[in-house]
Formats: sequence, C-alpha cells, structure tokens
Amino acid sequence: LVPAFVGLGAPHWDAEARGAIFGLTRNSGPREFAKAALEAVCYQTLDLIEAMHADWGQSAGGAGQGTGQIARSVLRVDGGMAASDWTMQRLADLLDLPVDRPSLRETTALGAAYLAGLDAGLLPEPDRFADLWRLERRFTPGMADSERHRKIAGWRDAVRRTLSDQ
Repeated sequence: LVPAFVGLGAPHWDAEARGAIFGLTRNSGPREFAKAALEAVCYQTLDLIEAMHADWGQSAGGAGQGTGQIARSVLRVDGGMAASDWTMQRLADLLDLPVDRPSLRETTALGAAYLAGLDAGLLPEPDRFADLWRLERRFTPGMADSERHRKIAGWRDAVRRTLSDQ
C-alpha cells in the first residue's frame, strides 16, 4: 500500500502521485489491508529519516543508496499509533534501529504543557524536561538483513510506480 491519496509529500514531493495497492491475491482481506497501512507508515518513516540524514550531510549508512540503513541511534515514538506493539516492532525491524515507547504516549501534548508551564514560570528550564521522560518499552530489531532489504526494495519499487513521472 502506498497511501498517496492526495499525492506524496516529503521526501518525494509529488502532488500528482496516486495511491496504490500491490500484491493483492484472492486471499487478501481486511487484515492484510490493515497490516499494509501500518507498514506503510513505517516505510514512510524510513524515507523521512534517510532524507533528513542526506540533508544533514551525515553518513546515513545507505541513505540514497536504497539499503534502508540509517545512522545508529534510537528512535523515540509517541502518539496513538505507538500503542501498537506490532507497528513499533515492524518500525524497529525496518529501520534496523531500537524504537523506544514512553510510558506517557502523548508526549507532544505534554511538551506543549511544559512550554506553557515554562512561560508561566512554573516549570524548570527546558534542559530538564528530558529528565521526566520514562521508557515503557524498547523494541529491538529482529528482522534478517536480507528480508529487510527485500522489503525496502519492494516499497521503493511501489513508490516509484505511483509517481507521476513514471
């Protein structure tokens, strides 16, 4: 599934791209569609992280080379989708990177509250905010390199096939 219903944004920037579903069989059903939608978010995250590394001019392992490897680090997630263990594990597998989920999943809202409290003089300086973050679970990569590379190549081929200049 390439969710380009109104075009593809970063890093592809193709307003004319259209969504597509590849690899359907007569056994495909709601479960496969849901899995494909969640997996597409993971692939899009990989695309964005690689694009950021390329923009920074830093070594991103395979950024721009289609390998799907990124600089070694940890990705911290939050929000509703972070509640899905399956999605977080797939994200860790595709990024080949640990993914940390906080105990408080709505950290974006918490950040806004921190800033309001800081402005009101009620909270410590921003460099102390990170001390309040608590890990609930770390998802570690477990996918074989060959499988990861095959899946990422399939994603990139699917994206290429949805772009307007193809």
